[in-house]
Amino acid sequence: MTELVTTGLVDLDLAPTERRAAVRALAERLRAEGRVTDLERFLADVEAREQQMPTGLPGGIGIPHCRSAAVTAPTLAIGRSAEGVDFGSDDGPARLIFLIAAPEGGDTDHMAVLAALSRRLMRSEFTGTLLAADDPAHAADYVRSEVAP
Repeated sequence: MTELVTTGLVDLDLAPTERRAAVRALAERLRAEGRVTDLERFLADVEAREQQMPTGLPGGIGIPHCRSAAVTAPTLAIGRSAEGVDFGSDDGPARLIFLIAAPEGGDTDHMAVLAALSRRLMRSEFTGTLLAADDPAHAADYVRSEVAP
C-alpha cells in the first residue's frame, strides 16, 4: 500500500500566494512522486471542485481536493505558507494547505482522508504542530500517524 503522505509531498516554505499557483506547486510534488500521471488534467479537476465551493476553512486552512483519473493512489500533499493563500475562507488566507488527491473511483478513500483530516483540524495541537514544524520528514510522519486510515 502506498503511503498517504511522504517527505517529498511536504513543502514547509510554499512560496506562491495565489491559489492556483499554490495548488500547482503542490500538484507538481504529486507528479514528481508518481501520484499524478497528467498534471493539467488533475489541476483542471481540482479547479472544477474549487468552483463548486471554496475549500478554505476557518483558522487559516485550505483543503483543495478532488477525485481524478490522473491520480494513481490516494495522496495528501501539505504546504505551509508564511504569506497565506486565499481559499475563500471568511477569516482570511490559509497558512496550511492540504491537497487531497484521490483516484476517480476512490470515493471511500477520498472521504476517509477528508473526514480524518477534518477531525484533526479541529484540534489546535494538530495545526500548531504543523505550523511549528521545521522538518518535512517529521511533518509527514506526524500527519501520517494522525490521518492515515
